[in-house]
Amino acid sequence: MKNCIFISPNFPSNYWKFCAELKNNGMRVLGIGDCPYGDLPQPLLESLHEYYRVSSLENYDEVYRAVAFFIHKYGEISWLESNNEYWLERDAALRTAFHITTGFQTQDMDRIKQKSAMKRYYQAAGIPTARYHLVEDLTGAKAFAHQVGYPVIVKPDNGVGANHTYRLNNDQELGEFMATKGKEAYIMEEFVNGQVRTYDAIVDSQGKPLFESGNVTPESIMDTVNNNDNSIYYIVKELSPQMRDVGRRTVRAFDVKSRFVHLEFFVLNDDQPGLGKKGDILGLEVNMRPAGGYTPDLFDYAYEVDVYKIWADMVAFDRCTLPLNRPHHYCAFCGRRDGKVFVLSHKAVMAKYGHCIKMHGRIPDVLSGAMANQMYVANFETEAEVWQFYRDLLAEVQ
Repeated sequence: MKNCIFISPNFPSNYWKFCAELKNNGMRVLGIGDCPYGDLPQPLLESLHEYYRVSSLENYDEVYRAVAFFIHKYGEISWLESNNEYWLERDAALRTAFHITTGFQTQDMDRIKQKSAMKRYYQAAGIPTARYHLVEDLTGAKAFAHQVGYPVIVKPDNGVGANHTYRLNNDQELGEFMATKGKEAYIMEEFVNGQVRTYDAIVDSQGKPLFESGNVTPESIMDTVNNNDNSIYYIVKELSPQMRDVGRRTVRAFDVKSRFVHLEFFVLNDDQPGLGKKGDILGLEVNMRPAGGYTPDLFDYAYEVDVYKIWADMVAFDRCTLPLNRPHHYCAFCGRRDGKVFVLSHKAVMAKYGHCIKMHGRIPDVLSGAMANQMYVANFETEAEVWQFYRDLLAEVQ
């Protein structure tokens, strides 16, 4: 029996499904986390062969000892994974330390975590990116901003999501940012007038896709976080040939194998000198894990599949055992922010859209920055229906 260690299997709350499908595929699933055993949900407990609790997943020595314990008790570990951006470097360090070769190693981290390092791999794939500057001092940052023109975007070179990402519109805002940014390494990029679209895939050990999809984020996640806005995005009914092409090229350039990936791109809204023509695709950043929050469930609803099973098939068998010719739909996520008074109450939303809604409920506080507080997920057959759904749910009382 193959042994798989899953780090932090209780978060996000839907990740127990990865563990369940690994178990269903005949693997021994060993969990390591800092959640008390008694607080683990029953479906997760039923999916784990054993759970090792540490006082903090931030404590590398404790997690190291947990892995060593499992190896001593059960033998060779075939797989170690968290599917979580926050733990990518930790996962790689543990794989490297224990010679677990079925995933990224410590030496792979720069190209998949440093936004500046990603640029040359996009270049190798023939995909343009925004010009950038690694922020060291005010003089250099100001020179770059004047070269490309305001606004510019600044964000941690090694960061998670849209945290600490800002749009700077002039020298004064740049000066204020430099005075408060601390010692963290930041990258500055020229502003791209584009819509964020993604290529999401589960790829096998040869880098070939077993499942492909994508989503559209009409509003800037940076603005959603910084302005405490509502949140919307939707899974596309069909992945465009252009997005499929750049996604596959990016997978090859980054030498991605045996992973669930979430690759972000800009599609230009208008011609932008130095970047491209309206509709051109630019590389934004790579995320070597599933799309965040409940997005795996949205893929399931959109394509009538089970991506948790497809991922577990990849781990266990290096192939997909499910038919993928089911009907496709648009699947829309709408997150409503607390403190706003909406025209449609929850009862009214359910009365109008209950036949379309697949999920609804409160979003955990730790995810609410980018996803708001109350979510609704619904399937539709056309983009026009998606946008009417957003207009209805986000209309506020004046």
